[in-house]
Amino acid sequence: MTEPSRPNPDALLARVEREENQRQHGRLKIFFGAAAGVGKTYAMLQAGHAKRLEGVDVVVGFVETHDRQDTANLLHNLDSLPPKLMQYRGKVWREFDLDATLKRRPALVLVDELAHSNIVGSRHPKRWQDIEELLNAGINVYTTINVQHLESLNDDISQVTGVQVWETIPDTVFELADEVELIDLPPDDLLVRLKEGKVYGHQQAERAMQNFFRKGNLIALRELSLRYTAERVDAQMQDYRDIHAIREVWQVGERILVCIGASPIAERLVRAGKRFAASLHAQLIVLYVETPELQRLPAERRDAVLRLLRLAEQLGAETVTLSGPSMGEEILNFARNRNVTKIVLGKPNRRGWRRWLLGSVVDTLIAEAHNINIYLLGSPQDKPLTPAASPVVHPWGRGKHRWNLVNSGWALLMTFCTSLVAWLMAGRFELANLVMVYLLGVVVAAAKFGREASILTSVLSVVAFDFFFVDPVHTFAVADAQYLVTFAIMLLVALTISHLTTNMRSQAKVAAHRERRARVLYALSEELATSRTVSDTAKIAVKHIKAEFGGTTVILLPLDDGNGGRIAYPLEAPLSASLTGCDLSVAQWVFDHGQIAGQGTDTLPGTDAVFFPMTGFHGVLGVLALQAANLRRVFLPEQRRLLDTFINQIAQTIERVRLMEDAQLAQVKIESESLRNSLLSAISHDLRTPLASIVGAASSLTEESGRLSAADRHELSQTIYDEALRMSSLANNILDMARLDAGHVPLNRQWLPVDEVIGSALTRLNKVLQGRPVAVHLPKAQALVRLDAVLIEQVLVNLLENACKYTPPLSPIEIDGVLTPHTLKISVADRGPGVPLAEQERLFDKFYQLKREGTQSGVGLGLSISKAIVQAHGGIVGVKDRDGGGAEFFFILPVEDMPPDIHASLLPDLPHDAA
Repeated sequence: MTEPSRPNPDALLARVEREENQRQHGRLKIFFGAAAGVGKTYAMLQAGHAKRLEGVDVVVGFVETHDRQDTANLLHNLDSLPPKLMQYRGKVWREFDLDATLKRRPALVLVDELAHSNIVGSRHPKRWQDIEELLNAGINVYTTINVQHLESLNDDISQVTGVQVWETIPDTVFELADEVELIDLPPDDLLVRLKEGKVYGHQQAERAMQNFFRKGNLIALRELSLRYTAERVDAQMQDYRDIHAIREVWQVGERILVCIGASPIAERLVRAGKRFAASLHAQLIVLYVETPELQRLPAERRDAVLRLLRLAEQLGAETVTLSGPSMGEEILNFARNRNVTKIVLGKPNRRGWRRWLLGSVVDTLIAEAHNINIYLLGSPQDKPLTPAASPVVHPWGRGKHRWNLVNSGWALLMTFCTSLVAWLMAGRFELANLVMVYLLGVVVAAAKFGREASILTSVLSVVAFDFFFVDPVHTFAVADAQYLVTFAIMLLVALTISHLTTNMRSQAKVAAHRERRARVLYALSEELATSRTVSDTAKIAVKHIKAEFGGTTVILLPLDDGNGGRIAYPLEAPLSASLTGCDLSVAQWVFDHGQIAGQGTDTLPGTDAVFFPMTGFHGVLGVLALQAANLRRVFLPEQRRLLDTFINQIAQTIERVRLMEDAQLAQVKIESESLRNSLLSAISHDLRTPLASIVGAASSLTEESGRLSAADRHELSQTIYDEALRMSSLANNILDMARLDAGHVPLNRQWLPVDEVIGSALTRLNKVLQGRPVAVHLPKAQALVRLDAVLIEQVLVNLLENACKYTPPLSPIEIDGVLTPHTLKISVADRGPGVPLAEQERLFDKFYQLKREGTQSGVGLGLSISKAIVQAHGGIVGVKDRDGGGAEFFFILPVEDMPPDIHASLLPDLPHDAA
């Protein structure tokens, strides 16, 4: 009686996570067809009407009717969002308005043509990215797509139709759809619709029927769409079976499983399975179950299995390697999980009592594989298997029945030890207890020394027990015939314990190997996650591959020299574990073709290394060359899968690093471009005015010199002087900002009174502040602060000039100073229009101005220079609105130490005339 099935806990957890994500995201339904004109848009609009009748808020986001009247009629009674009009290359284009849809937030939006490329300037380059944003916002979407727009089928469709389709979507977008509805139309009916003008205009329809819409093309496209939809339905069925823990096979689609082993007919099984799958148009899976017995096979026979698995992959089969104590149980579980309908395997070799006693995989499958058809393949009678073709592996031997002397020694030693313990117990315990001692020795031998030693220990234990403890002792005769039964049972129990313990030991080794592989994969992923450069990624990869596979390795990447991807060695010095002598021509072939080559493969096997392509999302990124210390260690199924996982992790990390570098370069380029534009805009505007004034005044002085009075000449000269000063100030601000950004301005800190620094700034701006009431409020006590007087004075000058530029001419300015034990705050307040809250943080950015055009001169650097100077002192700068109107600009400097005695320290630093 079989044990009732129950759902896999991991599958249940994954299901809960998917359902939780679906609740947070919108649902996507795709109307899928073979070509334009089959009725996808029409079906989508009909589905929208049905949802509207159910009370759902349905909105048409974008639908392309192609002047089809039937489709246009369905737009009535449906709310439609107006298209977004965009200008590109002198034409106005209609596009889907993503922002309007997000603002409207309908329950369901209909968006046609999923693979459409948006006009340059849109938020996303592709429409499927717009739909992703809608789904993330929780909006359900209906959309349409043709089979030729799937990325994975692009090359095949181009070969069949002779037309290259440029608008494609990643297959992952299609696979993530919650529902796909196939809209099918026979090719003849579609051609009739074309001729009737129901798809395109008559002239366009004639051209289409001569090119893309030929009947052969339509038949091929229809088959592809049907197959792709069937594969998706099959995947959905598999998910349903997994979720509901359905173990019974459903005969809904053909899936053939070929089971191979270390058998001489294994190759015939693979080829026969391929022919069988081709005739049924079924999926082919080749399975190899590695039992503890098969793990003890000679190396050459395990290599033969590896070659068969590679042959199966070349024939287009999916290869799977499992391990377990029972081959029949593993095959049965796999077949049920994958809904296999037919199993192909060889006829059993065991005959007679051996088959009845030891069992057979075929008998197990026939008895347990309900609703699965079993096909047996035998060897030809006229070509019997020879020992050379099929070497016999004895349970306790390897190769040609050779006995392992080391195992014999361990068996003799273990028998001697158990006999010694039994001799010490003799007379005090019953003979049954002595039997237990010998059985314990068998367990120890099986656990420590393997199958050969345990089997020999079993036989020697029975012989020793008979010779030393069964009357008459010291002979092999027995006084009571019942002891013969005891010997037989003892031997049978010992052999059974030996077999079970050895299998347990083998399974423990397999589990340890799997745990180690999981651990090294985790270690690689953890280190790659911290990698920030391609060079670091290569070093991490070389280190981990050497630790796991031995030998030497190198990561080869193409040069960015415009030669179409020429493979070369890394520029930096190679590591000690790096391979430096591999054949670059082989690496170039692997990079160009995306296939494995080199030692141990069927392509260029004469080289001394194996070359693996590192494939990413956008194609082959590079080549991994591995010169393994032991080639079998690379091509064992489990190790090969581990290496493939390593390569995938490395390729993904390289892509991530390159995308990060591209993003950083793009950001730097954007900032540089913005800085350049701001600088050019500021210079063109703010230097143009003083230059025009200087040129005009100089021209008047030159041309009208004799007719100008002395006062006019003086006024023109003064204008030239003032405007030249303004230009000099602008240039100095730009140079000061460059020096501050580069960190080339050292601070000359000295203890100075605050009022002296403020007074010096007011003196410099005496002409600018003329007519303005300026109120200064400082602490009553003498305030000494350690600062760079020249730079802080420049900060005050910039703040005061800014207040004068953006406030009425006669409005007051207030300067306040507040000194605490740890800080000095100086503020410059005005009664101007103030600063909007949204602009207060950006006001101190380079080249940023509230009024970019107007009479005010400047390049937007004064406040940013002030910010840089204050930050160099370890302080902060800011702005806030004042009560009653106006703005207050302030900066706060840290006061680190107590000021020194003014008479002892301050006077020597003052100018000579002040002293």
